[in-house]
Amino acid sequence: MQAQRKDRSNPILALLRLIIAGTAAGVLAAAVALPAVGGAGVSAKSAVEALDLKPEELDEPPLPELTKLVDANNKEIGRFYYENRQVVSLDQVAPIMRTALIAIEDFRFYQHGPIDVEGTARALIKNLTQGGVTQGGSSITQQYVKQVLVNKAETPEEQAAAIAPTVSRKLAELRYAMAIEKKYAKDQILEKYLNIAYFGAGAHGIQAAAKRFFDKPASKLNLVEAATLAGAVQNPARTDPNVGPESRERLLERRNTVLDRMLQLRMITPLEAADARAKKLGYKDIEFPGGCEASKFPYFCLYVQYEILNNEEFGKNPDERRKLLQRGGLTIKTTIDPKMQEAADKAIKKYVSRKDKPVASQAIVVPGTGEIKAMAASRKFGGSKKKNEMSYNVVADAAHGGGTGFQQGSTAKVYTLAAALEEGMKYGDGFPSPAGYKAGGYSTFKNCKGQNVGDPSHTVRNSSESSAGFKTLESGTWGSVNTFFVKLQERVGLCSVVKMAKKLGVKRSDGNKLSEVETFTLGVNEVDPVTIASSYAVFASRGQYCKPLAITEIKDRDGKAKQYKPKCSQVLEEEVADAVNGILSGVFTKGTMTGVGGVGRDAAGKTGTTDNYMSAWFAGYTPNLASAVSLGDPRGAAGHELRSITIGGRYYPQVFGASISGRIWKESMIAALKGIEAVEFTPVDRSRFGGCTEHCAPKPKKEKKDEGPDDPFDIFDPPDNGDGPPDGEGRGNGGRGRGDAGPIIVPAG
Repeated sequence: MQAQRKDRSNPILALLRLIIAGTAAGVLAAAVALPAVGGAGVSAKSAVEALDLKPEELDEPPLPELTKLVDANNKEIGRFYYENRQVVSLDQVAPIMRTALIAIEDFRFYQHGPIDVEGTARALIKNLTQGGVTQGGSSITQQYVKQVLVNKAETPEEQAAAIAPTVSRKLAELRYAMAIEKKYAKDQILEKYLNIAYFGAGAHGIQAAAKRFFDKPASKLNLVEAATLAGAVQNPARTDPNVGPESRERLLERRNTVLDRMLQLRMITPLEAADARAKKLGYKDIEFPGGCEASKFPYFCLYVQYEILNNEEFGKNPDERRKLLQRGGLTIKTTIDPKMQEAADKAIKKYVSRKDKPVASQAIVVPGTGEIKAMAASRKFGGSKKKNEMSYNVVADAAHGGGTGFQQGSTAKVYTLAAALEEGMKYGDGFPSPAGYKAGGYSTFKNCKGQNVGDPSHTVRNSSESSAGFKTLESGTWGSVNTFFVKLQERVGLCSVVKMAKKLGVKRSDGNKLSEVETFTLGVNEVDPVTIASSYAVFASRGQYCKPLAITEIKDRDGKAKQYKPKCSQVLEEEVADAVNGILSGVFTKGTMTGVGGVGRDAAGKTGTTDNYMSAWFAGYTPNLASAVSLGDPRGAAGHELRSITIGGRYYPQVFGASISGRIWKESMIAALKGIEAVEFTPVDRSRFGGCTEHCAPKPKKEKKDEGPDDPFDIFDPPDNGDGPPDGEGRGNGGRGRGDAGPIIVPAG
């Protein structure tokens, strides 16, 4: 019997209480025995009528049961629980465990009704002779009722009432027990009790106890282990093996008491009893971690957790949803791929140390479905500042446990490129791009509300004079030239670029509205890797935006499953997406990733470095996978720039998009794509996007030699004019070749 207490108060008062309790017990015993005796006396019958002892239906809410997260291969990756419990059927419990529990708790369980008359009387006599309450007489059915009432209690007051030593409570329990005995067979009652009972060490129910104490399922328990757990159930607070040596000694004594009782009842032989008593306790103290900090994939686990907590489908409010997550006994199948996760983890670890203050973060998603296959970060998830741990989901947005994110930098230029191609511009279209750009007036740029947001007092600059010249959609993108993209944004309209970004799923990490300012195309908005990887996946899937998907199936405690399908929509013409792919593919061969190179199959992407080296990005994709890698200092980009800094044991004068993020992207993608058949991009419709319209490049001056470059625009676009030198190393002063070096305006808030 659980929560057993011993009363050693004044003997006279104790005797009075016992007499009263004895009278009540006698009435109860007579009342319950009445149906069995047939010709009961008038007094017993009157007692039943006076006490109104009729069966009363007991509300039995589902037991709090742990929720499991499993990966795409159905292997467990995390768990949430309020109480560590896994409900099992009686046939999943070793017969010797059932025998041991019945022996010590209620050996006449299969013979009596809701109350054991003999047991009650025996306990009463023992209590009277020993001058205190030393033995209880509750049947297993009564104990089950009591545990249900305790579990239902939400407040401390309700919990106290559920265990109050009053006659009224005992009468209520008895009415419930009478109903339980009518409703269920004895085996069903025993099964329910084994699942609700607390055994100590944080283990609720026999399955969790067997795993916690002995590292095995309840079906595999032997005599020694069964006797130990049967002994623990009486007063788990006193015999909790985790409390200390004294508690373990008390548990050992209880185990031997159970063995003696089993021998006395001839359930085991003297030899078996002696052999079992000689054994050590054998407690293995198996950790049963819960929550995302204990998960192998903590950042992804956090994402899944918030998917549940934010979704009204799982409850009217966050409190209801949290209860479902912690108590619902769900099995949540997720999209995470351990191989791809390992690829991301290894690549990040190679370039960024856990001890570094800047943190590298990466997300990998599947174009056309939105499935998140990996979420990794260089710093361990946890709450220890001393260990340099991250206490929030740096890979995701605030809605999924993340923070404010990092400025996107030049990876945002692709939205301006896509808007220009959608409007009808061709690969060869362009215009002169000076070293510095000033808006002609406040009305040069208008946000989507029609408000003037141009800033004629501010000059957007490239990294050096060498960046100036006529730039086309191709060469301007490959060199990531700031002045070209601000002029291109002016040409297509700021609102058109903002709308393009939005329909590709771009949103600020902090949940606020996108800042619609002159330097929008240069990436002033703070974002996260999951969001950016998903936006780039639109190009890989030929114009389909898919909402990031982390959960594919949820199975409830009864095995009923619900599937969750990708939520995708066509947001961009297929041919426009193909045209974007054609240009971004050149970033690896003619642009800012030249020194890093590609992945041995069709791929496209864009580097991103922000003003004053506050963050560095690379976002890219193949037709199979899309990924984004960010690098920044969570302490705040201002004042913690990525220059004159050692990261991963290597010194960097400046950190460009290709320096670290690009390399992480390349190595992780090669490993993640291993074994996946390569798919080619759809060829660009040259009849639509080839050549130029009225914005053609000026003809080059005639030279004496007939031979010229293969690409007629190569003379205008040296490959090192953008986010950094082709090898991403930042040679020269102040970041030579960084096409997005001009000041970035960050709006207040």
